[in-house]
Amino acid sequence: MAPINDSLGFEDFLPSMAAKLGPDGLIRELCKGFELLMDSKKGLITLESLKRNAPRLGLERLGEDELIEMVREGDLDGDNALDQYEFCILMIRMSPQLMESSQRLFDFLQM
Repeated sequence: MAPINDSLGFEDFLPSMAAKLGPDGLIRELCKGFELLMDSKKGLITLESLKRNAPRLGLERLGEDELIEMVREGDLDGDNALDQYEFCILMIRMSPQLMESSQRLFDFLQM
């Protein structure tokens, strides 16, 4: 028998957080998350700041390669760091359910 995974992942948590907080509240919380992870001198999330703050997020088990991939995945401008905009986009992209509902709303508004 396969083990049961009782833990909730980020992709499960973000849609309920969005529903509870609304769009403005969700953006505020994402901004707080960015500020928690960023290098205060650079105003960006760098590999170093992510490594330093990973334990705060329960990510201490992730290796450097995985943290590099997290930054790379969200890095839209190729500077090997995440600005606030890139971070927010990455967080929303990590939640397929939230992306799907956002796309439906966008499609509806385009009609």
